[in-house]
Parts: sequence; C-alpha cells; structure tokens
Amino acid sequence: MSAPVVTIDGPSGAGKGTVTQLLARRLGWHLLDSGALYRLTALAALRGGVELADEAALASLALGLDAAFMPSPGNEPARVLLSGDDVTNEIRTETCGDAASQVAALPAVRAALLQRQRDFAQAPGLVADGRDMGTVVFPDAGAKIFLTASAEERAQRRYRQLLDLGQSVKLSALVADIEARDERDRTRAASPLKPADDAQVIDTTGLSVEEVLTQVVAASGQA
Repeated sequence: MSAPVVTIDGPSGAGKGTVTQLLARRLGWHLLDSGALYRLTALAALRGGVELADEAALASLALGLDAAFMPSPGNEPARVLLSGDDVTNEIRTETCGDAASQVAALPAVRAALLQRQRDFAQAPGLVADGRDMGTVVFPDAGAKIFLTASAEERAQRRYRQLLDLGQSVKLSALVADIEARDERDRTRAASPLKPADDAQVIDTTGLSVEEVLTQVVAASGQA
C-alpha cells in the first residue's frame, strides 16, 4: 500500500459510517465508504445509458469511477460525490438501490471495484468503512477495527432514523430484519462478514459516538 490504512468493518447499524468520517476528519486522511461504490457505479450507468446487463461496460465504468467522499460537519453522513456532483441523496433512492443490487452481482464489476477501492489508499492515509475492508480489500492494513452492537441496539438506531424521516415501522420487524441480514452476511460464500484475525473488536452497544471514537482512536494507534 502507498499510504497507511485504518479499516473499520462491521454490520449495518454498528456506527461505522459516523466513526469512520470522524476519524478521517480528525487525522486529515482520505475517506472511503465502500458500500456506496456499487450505488455510484449504478448511478453512473443510469446517467450514461449503460445497460445493467452489460458486464464489460459496467466493469470499465467501475474501474474509472470518479468518486469522492467528503466528511461533513458534526455527525452528519459524509457527502458522496460523482464526477464532482453531490449525489449523497440520489444514490439512496429505490431506483438506484435496485440498480446497485444488479450491478453488485456481476463478478467483473466486483473485481473492478476491488481495485478501485485500493486506489483510495493515498497519502497522507485512508480510513476505509465497509464489511470486508480488513479481510479482503486491505489485508495488510496497519490497523483493523471491527465495530459491532446487539441487533436490538442497531434496530433502535434505525428506528429513530426512520422516525426522523417521518416513516412508520415496527421495532420488532427491524430486529427480525437485522438478524436475518446478519445471518446472510455471515454465511455468504464471497467475503463473509467477520472480523479479520488481527482486528480489534469494539462493541458499541450502549456507547455514545464520542465514547466509540475514543476507543477507535486508541485501537487505530493514532492517538
């Protein structure tokens, strides 16, 4: 790797996104939201009229993806840029999500995005958020952190987010969905969700963002 890398992996709702951007901002390092790259590839395809079944064209698009992630003030989500345009909200639409699921199923696209993710490791350093950053993408990272939290805690966080968006949902249904997703992620053949052997595991259940960040800074060796 051409620059130091800290990887932060873990399941959805464990606090990876918030902590990753806070650490990147604190260190003055680059930021990578790996999960957003599939949505960005899908959006670039939709904008460019590329068929979602054209694996070769999509792989080429993914490899040259002009993507950037910019930390936001406070604890707001990082801004996502595509060719300089702020597409933070656009990539979260159902249309883009559906297209991303199709794109992510193509082996050539996954291979291209693996290289594209590694390209983010530039001076002065990189903080990478994902599910296989420490196990697959950056196996030689200097510091590997795996954030986790109980399904109930993560469901509560998601429940509050949805309420803030004016959406109504049952908490029990969120817990069931999270548990089912965890099982799928842990048992999938490609890049299963698990801590790297040399990762430091931090349980964020019941902790504030500031408390988690303090532990992550210490675990990263960047205190």
